[in-house]
Amino acid sequence: MQHRIVVIGAGYTGAVAAGRLAKRLHREDVAITLVNPEPDFVERVRLHQLATGKDLTPRPLREMFAGTGVELRLAAVTAVDVDRRTVTVTAANGTGREELAYDTLVHALGSGWNDGGVPGVADHAHQVAGRAGALRLRDRLAALDAGRPVVVVGGGLTGLEAATEIAEARPDLRVALAVRGAFGDWLSDRGRAHLRKVADRLGITVHEQAAVTAVSADAVTTGDGRSIPADVTVWTTGFAVNPIARATTLELTDHGQIVVDSTMRSVSHPDVYAVGDTAMAMGPNDKPLRMSCASGIPMAWQAADALAARLTGVKVPRVPIRYFQQCVSLGRKEGLIQFVTADDRAKDGALTGRTAALYKELICKGAAWVVANPTAGLPARRRRVAARQARADGTPAGAAA
Repeated sequence: MQHRIVVIGAGYTGAVAAGRLAKRLHREDVAITLVNPEPDFVERVRLHQLATGKDLTPRPLREMFAGTGVELRLAAVTAVDVDRRTVTVTAANGTGREELAYDTLVHALGSGWNDGGVPGVADHAHQVAGRAGALRLRDRLAALDAGRPVVVVGGGLTGLEAATEIAEARPDLRVALAVRGAFGDWLSDRGRAHLRKVADRLGITVHEQAAVTAVSADAVTTGDGRSIPADVTVWTTGFAVNPIARATTLELTDHGQIVVDSTMRSVSHPDVYAVGDTAMAMGPNDKPLRMSCASGIPMAWQAADALAARLTGVKVPRVPIRYFQQCVSLGRKEGLIQFVTADDRAKDGALTGRTAALYKELICKGAAWVVANPTAGLPARRRRVAARQARADGTPAGAAA
């Protein structure tokens, strides 16, 4: 009997995990199913570009996984039962409900937009956390007349990239950025200085210490009573974990992330692995890995390699996940590469300007290439699933490893 591996979610982490497992294991021993509601891989790190009118390269999942042995199932996950080991899916066209049984589940449903519960956000704000949201923002920006105000709320990486991309693409608009603390307060002195220089050059008005407490159709209101005009508000204050896991008996954090060990295996259910934004994994100095592509792809490598090792009865690799840099695009012509410690604290060094923009572009292309070539760069040798797997009682192979 084949060991059934179901991977839910085909973003950066799910696609990478599925492809790596296909390369590590014999097709005769495992059946790998990848579930995703959309037929194309979405480059989430480029959605701010999509929102400003740029078209992204189509990346059909069926083409990416052709010949790998991975079965692509176009469907939305509606429930996971980790006690019965089933995933309930609904076909992408909305018809047909089905249960997929698994021996091992790789949970990679990721995260989505988080309105933070702030009044008016859900009704009036736009987002770039998903393709559909970015396309709606694209249409709204295209309809704006010159001189109209746009406010981006949130001073993290997503907010910086959205604000600078909009300001560069539409210099005729009045773009503002509202940040809760100081502008670029997590960066080095060099990084902050460059960020300020670019914002000034692009004509972006920065409102610091401006925690937004309400959003209306034509303005945002801050905690200290300021009203900032906004024909369009772009909300980028963070991401919310996909809620599917909350309905399970998995051990979760208060934010709904699945608690995993150093191999990305659930601490409560050993036949479940979680990768990317949906997982709470600890990095250097016992600091949680942040929600990012920089964390997610190494998490996917770790999970796939650990699962393959357990199934084949070899030593489980444990490679620490660490950070090297934070990469920020500031429009198409400028960038900022902030070098960081292993636990993600800014160092003095930073790369700026056109060179940094090219560096960031290489990072984005590299991430997309890893996903689009899921089995490239790995040893050709596949390992056979260990004969010791206990199928009689339903225990997944390697569960006691």
